[in-house]
Amino acid sequence: MNSIRELVVVGAGPYGLSLAAHLAAQSLDFQILGSPMQLWTENMPNGMFLKSEGFASNLASPESNLTLGDYCGYAQLPYADIGLPIPRNTFASYGIEFQKRFVPGLDTRQVAGLERSSSGFELLLADGKRVTARKVVLAVGLVNFDYVPSILAGLPQELVTHSSRHSRFEQFRGREIAVLGGGASAMDVAAGLLEAGAAVQVVSRRPQIRFHDGPSVSRRSLMERICAPMNGLGPGWRSLACVEAPLLFHRMPEKFRIEVTRRHLGPAAGWTTKEQVAGKLPFHLGCELVQATVEQERIGLEFIQSDGSRKKLLADHVIAATGYRVDVNRLPFLDARLRAEIRSAAGAPVLSSNFESSIAGLYFTGIAAANSFGPLLRFVYGARFAARRLSGHLATSRSARRISRTVGHKVGQDTAA
Repeated sequence: MNSIRELVVVGAGPYGLSLAAHLAAQSLDFQILGSPMQLWTENMPNGMFLKSEGFASNLASPESNLTLGDYCGYAQLPYADIGLPIPRNTFASYGIEFQKRFVPGLDTRQVAGLERSSSGFELLLADGKRVTARKVVLAVGLVNFDYVPSILAGLPQELVTHSSRHSRFEQFRGREIAVLGGGASAMDVAAGLLEAGAAVQVVSRRPQIRFHDGPSVSRRSLMERICAPMNGLGPGWRSLACVEAPLLFHRMPEKFRIEVTRRHLGPAAGWTTKEQVAGKLPFHLGCELVQATVEQERIGLEFIQSDGSRKKLLADHVIAATGYRVDVNRLPFLDARLRAEIRSAAGAPVLSSNFESSIAGLYFTGIAAANSFGPLLRFVYGARFAARRLSGHLATSRSARRISRTVGHKVGQDTAA
């Protein structure tokens, strides 16, 4: 019979690793499963840069050891707290080094199934082995939540893919590619395709492509700093409120939380990609996709433009850089009965102030917790708050259960006497 783990963490991205580092520091019994920094190594364009500033891109250890700046220092890589974009490869390598130092016991096996058991939960691993745990934390990131418009969803993958399926673009050299979207992913993909030698067109519903400000943000005037104070989500009082008061945000009405999380800091490309794409490819803006058809091993896309006229494009392949939408029903390893019991709103799990779902002992952190705690949880910068809050709760729960067991044992002895 398998031994029962107190806790299993599923996912080894920034949130999973940060939580594990805090759990290890408190000597809690846990197991963490997953490939380290998988999203960043396999599902992001190879040449992309983080939109977050350097100081806001740290994984969280209890003593703030090994910041991104520390890693870049000893790895002899360029770094600045503000104004110097961080390459995706640098961030991924940093996360893996963080894992080696603070979470050396990471189990890289993938979870294939999660269901209830008499002891709490049972996890089926990809190799057929099983793990039993009293509690489970899902820190699964974005991988399962890629969103493709329904018009494209039924088309063959040889013709349509989501941007998260590509880290490199050499296979598209010499081919005509249409990129759907107007945010950071769309611009990163377009830049990668251009560099690989593809013929690229970008199509977006938005009337214009918005890019974040460049390095001048680090040389703002006093008045600019007062009106829009810098914080981990960028300049602005609203962002500062999201950073400083996630528990207050949690107490706001559900409809308000969902709308703020959706709208605040909407799609915008990093300033580093502007010079890579501006003036170097066609942009079709203000275009609403209404039809997609397969035409002699190519794909035809029909759009309605902002003036009401129709436009049609032909491409060898379409990459949908259309973002992500959290939906617990899209977690393939969750048992159907478990999914049905999870209370959700707008697809995301409804969580307590301690990240616990409506199923006792099942927790969510990272992007899946954003509708409960605000936009902070959409960014790496939120990993510290989440790790501290959740690890503190789990440590308290363990202590309470130990006290309960001790008291129950003593009462049993006294009754027997």
